[in-house]
Amino acid sequence: MRADDQQRETRVGGPDGPRRRATIHDVARLAGVSRQTVSRAVNDKGEIDPVTKERVLEAARLLDYRPSRFARGMVRKGAVTTGLVIPDLMNPFFPEVAAGVLEAAEQRGWQVVVWDSRTDVDREREALDVLSHQADAVVGYFKNEDAELARLLGGVPLVLLERGPQQTRFGAVGIDVAVGMERGVAHLVAAGHRRIGLLDGDGLSAPGPRRAAFLDEVRRHGLPVDQGWIVLCPEHSVAGGETAMARLLSAHPEVTAVVGFNDLIAIGAIRTARSRGLRVPDDLAVLGFDGLSLGELVEPALTTLHIDKRRLGRLAVEQVARLRAGEEPLTGADAWVIPELVVRASA
Repeated sequence: MRADDQQRETRVGGPDGPRRRATIHDVARLAGVSRQTVSRAVNDKGEIDPVTKERVLEAARLLDYRPSRFARGMVRKGAVTTGLVIPDLMNPFFPEVAAGVLEAAEQRGWQVVVWDSRTDVDREREALDVLSHQADAVVGYFKNEDAELARLLGGVPLVLLERGPQQTRFGAVGIDVAVGMERGVAHLVAAGHRRIGLLDGDGLSAPGPRRAAFLDEVRRHGLPVDQGWIVLCPEHSVAGGETAMARLLSAHPEVTAVVGFNDLIAIGAIRTARSRGLRVPDDLAVLGFDGLSLGELVEPALTTLHIDKRRLGRLAVEQVARLRAGEEPLTGADAWVIPELVVRASA
């Protein structure tokens, strides 16, 4: 495919039909010039009459046309560029996922453009708008619904991270939270705990898979635990875990074990427990969920459900390769990462 044909989806079309991204041909047609003239005008190269140039640029503005990265020579010839959208690069979980994507992409000779969405839906949309012009495929974490993702990306292949393949129309790589939580809760129950709380990181109005799996497991074990034993963390951080643990202890001082939505939150729970004179794990057992290397450094060392984060990233690149080749994406067990229980001193 020629460089100036890379604008596959355009913003033009009838009022009742699908809108597609404008190509260089659309701009040339509207301005009444050749493709070569459009290329010279938008890239500010070569001899061109100022009046003609202005007419071309006005046509480009009307059609919301932006020359592709290929036309601008921004990438190596023949290189594949994958956009990676990460929600929080300050959280050590996500750089490890990114490392897996980068390693797998490098092995294929691909380039990766990383975007930090900061868990903001508007920044997600901005990222997708930019990457739809610059990337051959996109991988990442998204809060926007499938329909909005499809609208923003058009036909650019998309792979969602931490979504089960059955949960989206796009390619996906999921974490088998149900299996992980089954192992974690079983471990706590085997240690004699029956009053177990959850410090959750998902909104109360839209429970996420970790909360659903937690409730399924405590109910399966017949534990006297309900939604009142779940506290929402104000943020996915150590500080968020400290705040949520304080609230849980105020509401249920009888709690003997707690599951953190992630390792950072679990570490915050340990800090709050110890500040209140509780011994971990004698008075309060703490279980994390992520498997950060940081968990080995805290005192006591954190028991956690370890996720192979680099494998998560590598699988995402494999999904991209399949989609680009016109193959069906991986499904079933091949598209899931299963958390492994790592027992340390905290539980």
